[in-house]
Amino acid sequence: MTYLPNNIDPAILSDRKPHAVVIGSGFGGLAAAIRLGARNYRVTVLEKLDKPGGRAYVYERDGFKFDAGPTIITAPFLLKELWKLCGRDFDKEIDLRLMNPFYQIRFDDGKTFDYSGDLEHVKTQIKKFNKKDVAGFERFLETSEKIFNVGFEQLGHVPFNSITDMLRIVPSMVKLKSYHSVYGLVAKYIKDPHLRIAMSFHPLLIGGNPFSATSIYALISFLEQRWGVHSVMGGTGQLITGLAGLIEQQGNQIRYNSEVEEITTENSIATGVRLKSGETIKSDIVVSNGDSAWTMRHMLSEKVRTRWTNKRIRKSKYSNGLFVWYFGTQRTYPEVKHHTILMGPRYKELVEDIFNNKILAKDFSLYLHRPTATDPSMAPSGCDTFYALSPVPNLSADIDWKKQAEPYRKAIEKRLSETILPDLENNIATSFVTTPLDFKNRLLSYKGAGFSFEPLLSQSAWFRPHNLCKEVKNLYFVGAGTHPGAGVPGVLSSARVLDSIVPNAKDFNYA
Repeated sequence: MTYLPNNIDPAILSDRKPHAVVIGSGFGGLAAAIRLGARNYRVTVLEKLDKPGGRAYVYERDGFKFDAGPTIITAPFLLKELWKLCGRDFDKEIDLRLMNPFYQIRFDDGKTFDYSGDLEHVKTQIKKFNKKDVAGFERFLETSEKIFNVGFEQLGHVPFNSITDMLRIVPSMVKLKSYHSVYGLVAKYIKDPHLRIAMSFHPLLIGGNPFSATSIYALISFLEQRWGVHSVMGGTGQLITGLAGLIEQQGNQIRYNSEVEEITTENSIATGVRLKSGETIKSDIVVSNGDSAWTMRHMLSEKVRTRWTNKRIRKSKYSNGLFVWYFGTQRTYPEVKHHTILMGPRYKELVEDIFNNKILAKDFSLYLHRPTATDPSMAPSGCDTFYALSPVPNLSADIDWKKQAEPYRKAIEKRLSETILPDLENNIATSFVTTPLDFKNRLLSYKGAGFSFEPLLSQSAWFRPHNLCKEVKNLYFVGAGTHPGAGVPGVLSSARVLDSIVPNAKDFNYA
């Protein structure tokens, strides 16, 4: 809120653009800035790091290019909307490639399952495990579509500002049995244990436990079939660069190396931000794309928080942490797919260790990303770029990552060398890791969680931090920690929600 002198010329007021400060330049923050810019706000994006992206930051080491986080693009229409708002053609600027297969799942016993958009091929794959599960898969996909129609198309872009908004959808959620877990829903239709894993692991991609995440997230299966799984030539960072360019085209700015220390308020109204450098930036609205729990706990005085008290923030449940090993090899592994899921010897027990027991198990399951399978430009000639991501406990666990990081990396290296990347240890050209400590210290993620609040039914929709802050006027939230949740479609949709809760610039009330 900006307070203006009583004698201000009304003509000046009518020409004035309200100022929006956006904290963070992840997908959610960049999308929010573009949508606000398209509605005639003057926008300043403040980014702690030296370039945009947040979790989608891009590392460049020794000629190798590494996407730090998101590598799977679904629901590309959400991105195309942003380009269209700026009068640009997404398809002419971004080279999006459909993956085939979407990903390969490799089980510990050596069996493999290729999942793609070719349903007949998927059914052929299913028959390798259990012919009777083909019919079950068809019924599961039908259920996934019904959940998608409600959870994504009807509710994904709707703000949950009051309990009545939540009560309105309860009948639909009950009808869709949202109280089941994703794994529980899959198990109703699929009998083979390998296929149950293949159809239920998706919550792990957004910080959820398949055995406790609400079955609303089973919509991911249909979402993948509806729009496909894509990768970007040049890496996901090309999307970040493109989004940043749209903001600049709108005449707005992104300031780097600008860490926000505090969201300033007056009479429970957001008035701007104070940077760690001491600089104060006044604004009419503030949009936080920072981790919601961190934003509330560390950037917003508890005096203005009646709902999200420090006690509630501490007691909430948070997603798993992430251990990511980025490495380049001095040879190529042409048999390895772009996206590979390597399952360990345990499934439910490992997930229990990560989410509930909070211990660093000796075994692990991995997501292996090899972008050079599609785009050789991500590595020097004759080389491959990889990252291996392992879900691990967040910082609630008693794990000293300064001591454990290298032994854990070595264990992953050994496992990969024994299975899918022979002689890996003798072919490393460059290597570095990130742990939950990096998520806390570098990305300001509460408890070092990879995806903010855990996607439980009791922490979804109205029960998550709202996109429209109830305690502080003119404060809004986008990103993984607010509605509808984590994942690129989720955070882009959270920015889309702003269109219905932030007034148009010409209608902004300064008084």
